[in-house]
Amino acid sequence: MKKVLLILLICLAAIALAFQFKPVKNAIDTVKAIVETPTLINKDSLKIKSRVNIPEGYRRAKYPKGSFEDYLRNYKLKPFGNKIINYDNSEYFWQGGHIGVLEIPVPKNGLQQCADALIRVRSEYLWNSNRKDEIGFNFTSGHYCSWKKYAEGYRPKINGSKVSFHKTASVNHSKENFYKYLNLIYMYSGTLSLYNELKSLKAKDLKIGDMLIKGGSPGHIVMLCDEVINDKGEKLFLLFQGNTPAQSVHLVKNLKDSDISPWYKLEDNAVVPVSNYTFGSAKFVRFK
Repeated sequence: MKKVLLILLICLAAIALAFQFKPVKNAIDTVKAIVETPTLINKDSLKIKSRVNIPEGYRRAKYPKGSFEDYLRNYKLKPFGNKIINYDNSEYFWQGGHIGVLEIPVPKNGLQQCADALIRVRSEYLWNSNRKDEIGFNFTSGHYCSWKKYAEGYRPKINGSKVSFHKTASVNHSKENFYKYLNLIYMYSGTLSLYNELKSLKAKDLKIGDMLIKGGSPGHIVMLCDEVINDKGEKLFLLFQGNTPAQSVHLVKNLKDSDISPWYKLEDNAVVPVSNYTFGSAKFVRFK
């Protein structure tokens, strides 16, 4: 009985996704993309770069060793088949849209949702690259909150949309305090703040580390984590995401085009379905 219900739910989800596409894709193709493992997957790999093979006619875009782009494409993955787990240790109800789970802990406080997960990835890269002074994000109110000032003991006093910072804590540059800072960012930043803070990009200028974002409540955001290019200059990308509720950060399938899945061809003003969300009027952005 449970298997019958599961199949029914998958089919209903597939049909719902299919009718969001413009032009409308055949629901059978969407079910195929959901149920089947993409042919380009290397199940034995434990890194993003080697988990997904390169499509015929493409080559990987080159980036310097130690760059954010190199950091992302070499991010560690859990063994193939790992499920998406919510912050409370329950299984997420939808397991049909991913082909890998990143080695990123999910705090039990439930704060590390979709935008927060990408903020964490960016912040940890800057921390590990000895660029700690660059760590900082806007609150939804528009006020900038940096790790540097937080480490010096400055804390926000928030009264509605009014925010002021006061030195109320001792100096603490520890990693433990860094994660307390990130929890603060998770509380007062999100897709809307990133949407307003970061400059938009054209699809032709995209590179690894850029993001597709829809700001709001609810909004959503995904990050580009690998890139291939062909002789015509056409690019394909891999995407990963966090989600709400806070859960495992995961590498997504392409539910719109099973022929190149999990790679995505990204265009301006395109409809982009990613697992449990479909981007419509969204934009591409890049961290500062």
